Amino acid sequence: MAGLWQRFTLIFKSKASRALDRAENPNETLDYSYEQMLQQLQNVKRGVADVVTAKKRLELQTQSIEQNVVKLETQARQALAAGREDLARQALERKAAAQQQLQGLDGQVHGLADQQEKLIASQQQLETRIESFRSEKEVIKAQYSAAQAQVKIGEAATGIGRGMADTGMAIQRARDKTEELQARAGAIEELTAAGALEDFSDSRTQLDRELAQVSATSQVDDELAKLKAEVGPTEVSSGEQAKEIEPGS
Repeated sequence: MAGLWQRFTLIFKSKASRALDRAENPNETLDYSYEQMLQQLQNVKRGVADVVTAKKRLELQTQSIEQNVVKLETQARQALAAGREDLARQALERKAAAQQQLQGLDGQVHGLADQQEKLIASQQQLETRIESFRSEKEVIKAQYSAAQAQVKIGEAATGIGRGMADTGMAIQRARDKTEELQARAGAIEELTAAGALEDFSDSRTQLDRELAQVSATSQVDDELAKLKAEVGPTEVSSGEQAKEIEPGS
């Protein structure tokens, strides 16, 4: 049972592969691949924009904290000048926390900057690949169209194309039928002349037709004898030959 299933799977895959090969259009496949690469490029550009946005947000936050650090230091000086050491200590503690926060933000900004550079490099490489693929795609499409046209012209010229083969077969069938009808018409004409076939358009019987033929022959003989009697014997001059009376004269 497993062997039969494997054979069935193999046959199905082979037939499906041949069907896909016949249905696949290289031009459409190349255009689709090009669109997919453009979509990937858009995704990379969108990623670069997101990274830059995040980095700018952190830079703005860093600037705000730096300004707060300066402000806290000023407040600590003022509190100490006023004899409020406790307030000065509190301001300095906040300043220290802000400075630690700045260090963390600085590391994040540098990380985003590195990520931005990598994405930009990937974007440039992808743009180069897309441009190269676009040029190659157009060349392949042109070559495929030219080869396809050449095949169609060759098939039409040699008659190996399916349409031309059908046309050739139709012409041959028409010739065969015409020759068959011509042969049949000749045979009917020959048999009718020989009397083997009866002409249904003539209402006379075979006996009537034969008697009419005998009567016509006798009439011709009578007329010929009458003409001989009227004309009499004729002499043919020397050096001349008697001219035969042409039919229909």
